[in-house]
Amino acid sequence: MDLAAETATLDSRRPAETDAPAGRVVVRAIVAGIGGYLPERIVGNDELSRTVDTSDSWIRERTGIHQRHIAQPHETCAFMATRAAQAALADAGAAPGDVDAILLATATPDQAFPATALRVQAALGCGGFGFDLSAACSGFIYALSMGDLLIRSGQARGVLVIGAEVYSRIMNWQDRGTCVLFGDGAGAVFLRAGTGEGTGADRGILSTHLHADGKLGDILYVDGAVGRADKPGHLVMNGKEVFRHAVVRLSGAVDEALAANGMDHAAVDWLVPHQANMRIVDAIAKRLALPVERVVVTIDRHANTSAASIPLALAEAHADGRLQRGQVVLLSALGGGLTWGSALIRL
Repeated sequence: MDLAAETATLDSRRPAETDAPAGRVVVRAIVAGIGGYLPERIVGNDELSRTVDTSDSWIRERTGIHQRHIAQPHETCAFMATRAAQAALADAGAAPGDVDAILLATATPDQAFPATALRVQAALGCGGFGFDLSAACSGFIYALSMGDLLIRSGQARGVLVIGAEVYSRIMNWQDRGTCVLFGDGAGAVFLRAGTGEGTGADRGILSTHLHADGKLGDILYVDGAVGRADKPGHLVMNGKEVFRHAVVRLSGAVDEALAANGMDHAAVDWLVPHQANMRIVDAIAKRLALPVERVVVTIDRHANTSAASIPLALAEAHADGRLQRGQVVLLSALGGGLTWGSALIRL
């Protein structure tokens, strides 16, 4: 069966050739700053093996994960998101007054309302507006696309896009098939309005591509919500099915982003995939003929931090100097829903 069949698609890309004729000034969303925050406590595989039927070798062989960061009581979603946002603003040389909007991707907000983004707004002392966005592990790509559209439309000139998750609070810590996979953390980018000529040589977000297929919602979900007090509220996953869909759909979204901008795999300096499982990352890199040296990997130390995984990976690669101005960076993610998508950026 064609996995792309009968799929609901939202494609928010604006290919360079449709933005404007070459030579004409167009608005671009520039990635001006990147920041991240990881909880203080690190939990290794050996520690988990003392409370659940697993082992360090079992986890490493099947996932590539060695450890994860677990939030302490004071490290709420808003707390971590604020720390990541502050780091991104500092990196951009921006002040809270430069922020017109805060878009926070999370499946683990502190409250049903107000939006955790508004808790961050208050902590930063920003004006403008903000909201939370839920698309599970694809949330950061979705939020990045919305931030890009806000800047392109002229509704904002400075946008904080954040991914923050506290998955440790929705884990069934007796289920070794899920509890060993996830960690907590937050990452953020600050988007600033800039200009380009409407070509792939421009700095900024070149295109984003969003997809969803609600018929696959039961292979990865949380059993419970504010309106379902009768449910435990734990993450449930059919790992085999998620893996099968992840490799095909993520590879397709990557190819889609490159095709939209008239580029091939050789044009990509860095692939930054969602950090779900090292086997998935390896399979995607192999399918795209990308050497491992051009893939940013953090899953071994962060585990799966859902919507925070891509911005945390960006923050690490930026901090250690791998990411450089002018490079082409390709992002891709898949999460519960199913949701998936990609984004192509020139730094």
